Amino acid sequence: MSGRAELLDRLDIVEERLAAHAATLVSREAHTDPDPRTGERWDGGQVWAHVAEFIPYWIEQATSVSRSYDDTPVPFGRTSADSGRIGAIERDRGLPVSVLWSDAHTDIESLRRFLETLDDRAWNARGLHPTLGVMGMDRILDEFLVGHLEEHADQFEGLAAG
Repeated sequence: MSGRAELLDRLDIVEERLAAHAATLVSREAHTDPDPRTGERWDGGQVWAHVAEFIPYWIEQATSVSRSYDDTPVPFGRTSADSGRIGAIERDRGLPVSVLWSDAHTDIESLRRFLETLDDRAWNARGLHPTLGVMGMDRILDEFLVGHLEEHADQFEGLAAG
């Protein structure tokens, strides 16, 4: 799994990638490749709305796991069917990319501070996700935050190429 330094390096890189995509106009008609699990395709507005909504959600979830852990995995997270997630994406998909990127950029800074300040106890915390089971903090941070941002940066590259 990823350590703090690797996650921070990857976060710097993906932040630059996202900033470049925010500065590029992508047609509202373009759609992502089908999701391998669901077949779902999103337009650029949906992807930006999701990026803007998931960062604070998952920081809060990781914070909860790190603060509540006492040698027993802490229940955390949601699935893609979560109504709050779906509602935020639908509500915000028509907002200007500049607004969504501004929110995401601020949240990336919060994520950076979170990563920099996690102590050893927090790094050893484990959470219990409803579908993925027991996960260490490094996997939580990779799967739901840094790696998740990288996945969506890849989607923006596909949208720009399409």
